[in-house]
Amino acid sequence: MVPMGDDQARTGTRPLSPRDLRVSDAEREHVVGVLQKAIGRGMLDLDEFTERTDTALAARTRGELNAVLADLPGLIHYDARPASAMAPPPPPGFVSDRLELRAKGSNLVRRGAWVVPGELSVVNKFGSVELDFTEAQLTTPVVHIKLNLKWGGAELIVPEYASVDANAISEVKWGSLDDKTRSPGQGSPRFVLTGRVVGGGLTIRNPKRLRWGAF
Repeated sequence: MVPMGDDQARTGTRPLSPRDLRVSDAEREHVVGVLQKAIGRGMLDLDEFTERTDTALAARTRGELNAVLADLPGLIHYDARPASAMAPPPPPGFVSDRLELRAKGSNLVRRGAWVVPGELSVVNKFGSVELDFTEAQLTTPVVHIKLNLKWGGAELIVPEYASVDANAISEVKWGSLDDKTRSPGQGSPRFVLTGRVVGGGLTIRNPKRLRWGAF
């Protein structure tokens, strides 16, 4: 039996799912901006953009708003995912909400729809690192990445609408840190970098844009 002190049981109500929470005009406008980026990258045609924009502007809840982003890689609203949605199987090294990637004298590469938890630890010595987050399955809106890189370069590729905070990188020695992203400071998802880079360069960039009309 449910204790009498439980207001939820007495009223017969259930806690709201994040999908059922109301959205603001600012959230609707943000999603329209994301759709504009999607059409610029060739992910939507003009008719699809118009239809989804109308749906976004009329959305009342996060679930309704998410419907226009659900099939666009990396653009889903995390709090609006269906509870019944099946997550991809976790990769080796994935423990709860943390993933550790280690290599030595090797190239460490992650691309495509790989699973990214809230915390990512990257350790590599005498090798290169390429982490492409543009189509990754992000499990949280903020990803904390701890780097420990020695004598090798690293490249992080993040979506155009994402934001990057590299202020907590504690050491760059005999190397460089080059943030080339065009994203706004408060974009989502957000990547927060910590750690050290010794004897190599760290480059953070957005995906390369296609150049039409070039032969």
